[in-house]
Amino acid sequence: MSRKRNRAAPSGRTRKRIENSGYSGGGANLQSNILKSWFPIKLSSKSDIDRNLLTLRNRASDEAINTPIGAAAIGTSTLNAVGTGLTLFPRLKCRILGISPDEGREWSRRVRQEFEMWASSKDCDIYRRNNFYDLQYIAYTAYLTDGDAFTLFRRQKPTAWMPYSLRLQVLEANRVSNPLLSGNTAPYGLSSVEMRNTSNGNRIVSGVEVNDDGAVAAYWVSNKVPFDRIDVDGIVEWQRVEAFGARTGMPNILQICHDVRADQFRGVPYLAPVIETLKQVSRYTTAELASAIVKTFFSLFFTQNATNMDVGDVLGSPYGSYEGSEAEGEKAPIVDVGEYALGAGTLNALPKGVDVKAVDASNAQSTFKPFLDELIKQVGAALNIPSEVLTKAFTSSYSASRAALLQAWDEFKARRVWFSRDFCQPVYEAWLTEAVATGRIDAPGFFDDPLIRNAWCNAEWFGPAMSILDPMKDVTGSHLRVLYGLSTREREAAEMTGSDYEDNLAQLAYEKDKMEELGITEQESTSPAPRPSGTEGEDEGKGDSERNEKMLENPQRSWIS
Repeated sequence: MSRKRNRAAPSGRTRKRIENSGYSGGGANLQSNILKSWFPIKLSSKSDIDRNLLTLRNRASDEAINTPIGAAAIGTSTLNAVGTGLTLFPRLKCRILGISPDEGREWSRRVRQEFEMWASSKDCDIYRRNNFYDLQYIAYTAYLTDGDAFTLFRRQKPTAWMPYSLRLQVLEANRVSNPLLSGNTAPYGLSSVEMRNTSNGNRIVSGVEVNDDGAVAAYWVSNKVPFDRIDVDGIVEWQRVEAFGARTGMPNILQICHDVRADQFRGVPYLAPVIETLKQVSRYTTAELASAIVKTFFSLFFTQNATNMDVGDVLGSPYGSYEGSEAEGEKAPIVDVGEYALGAGTLNALPKGVDVKAVDASNAQSTFKPFLDELIKQVGAALNIPSEVLTKAFTSSYSASRAALLQAWDEFKARRVWFSRDFCQPVYEAWLTEAVATGRIDAPGFFDDPLIRNAWCNAEWFGPAMSILDPMKDVTGSHLRVLYGLSTREREAAEMTGSDYEDNLAQLAYEKDKMEELGITEQESTSPAPRPSGTEGEDEGKGDSERNEKMLENPQRSWIS
């Protein structure tokens, strides 16, 4: 017969019972020495974002201007997402409109020519400094640097050379803020994050007025940057700009921004997650650069000897003398200590009683490059730009370099889509509305049915193509996508070279006729040119390359194993 023993705890002692459930033993652990003093709090977007916007913008702007990696991040994204400007490609929904594809293409061709007349002219800019494509670059850069950017729709009287009244005014984020109704005495940014519009009771959150449902009703725009240190003439005044027209429902102002939270009204600077790391990288690089410069010179120290116990007297001005004396009629020369300098191949004559000793300035840091590379990798990971693309240094194999480009390209394409939705497409719709209203473009039913209007306004925006490391592989892949119906020749031409497929065909036909007229024959080959020996990545994917070449030679045969 077994007995159960109940072992009681010693008198005066309580047994401590520890239970770990779910995250209590991990990220929510309150006993760990690493985590027990870590109590971050996630609050509303107003507390987390709007309250810190001024500091974030200032620091992000400084990083984008004064640090190489920060400037590279902004410049790389802008160059690949926007480049010289996104190009309009109308995509009519012909079935809804009840027109044939040929009629739709002819209409699209006409619209592109008409839009290009307006977009390529500086008259589209209220300041008449930039055309529409340059404004894209400015707006996108401001959107990344400050977190968001704004564009006002303005109107001016049409002229003989510009039949459209639509004008664009791009604004930086710091011109949209809460108005200081009681005067301009508080520094910008110290006004409350949220206030009330006394006329209608709406909330104003960092310059964005929202109604009781949280929908954007208006924006508060200042006539100049508040508390600017240069533009100090006049008083800063705020103008309330309704977000949408009362009669048309079309936007009066655009906010180029990508929200990451449900109740967010202002954007976060692109560099916000890496501001601290970028600053440390900049300081570390500056320190290493200063150390490298010092290494190129001798560090000299003046020392005193037994004949002269006061170095200050020796280095004073005037000082030094010849072997003679003033009694013999010789005068002591006047020598300025500032004439002594350190430099490559510099020799200085020193007075008596002064000795010079050289100090080794070498301070080699063998860990500088690997440590810096790791920090840049973290910055690139946070910004969705691989470090190879961020630093423009491709030292790995073809496959690794292409993988880095593809990962970065996913980021650039996403940013391009967001930007075209917030800026390019609304501008195009506002322009097209005026073109149809004035009779320059024929679009039956445009103002009768929202569905018909949407079918006329549908468009795509293409920009710079991804960099090509191996043209043969990319062209082969493009051909196969078209062959199997995964893409179109028009899309491939736009994405790979930024050109128009129909324009390419027309130019090719002209060139072919011209060559025949001059009796020039063209050697045509359906098989790709052989890869030069010794090319990096020659053996990588060799079987796939041979398979693709055979597919090009006989595309009708099924090559699916």
